[in-house]
Amino acid sequence: QVQLVESGGDLVQFGGSLRLSCVASGFSMDSYSIGWFRQAPGKEREGVSCIGSSDGLTFYANSVKGRFTISRDNAKNTVYLQMNSLKPEDTAVYSCAADRRGYYCSDEEKWYDYWGQGTQVTVSS
Repeated sequence: QVQLVESGGDLVQFGGSLRLSCVASGFSMDSYSIGWFRQAPGKEREGVSCIGSSDGLTFYANSVKGRFTISRDNAKNTVYLQMNSLKPEDTAVYSCAADRRGYYCSDEEKWYDYWGQGTQVTVSS
């Protein structure tokens, strides 16, 4: 069974940091692009970041550039999202997703085949 499981979400204060993890099972992440998406209450889900099968291929939404860093450890079948300088506007459920086209890195949901359940990130004022 293909699964993606996120962890690391928490309640943090303004300016704090969190590292989210996305662990795959039932398949190898090696050849997949992995994206992070978020959805805040009352808002549409948006692409946050993506990393291709090659470390050199990445995407960041303008709202998180300079604050978030995506990375992967293929030996652990895990992708990370390091989030620094967190703001209340970052509060959302964060989900990871896998795109079998590892040579592309898209912020469009339609390209992703597998999705995790999400982890809650809350940033207090």
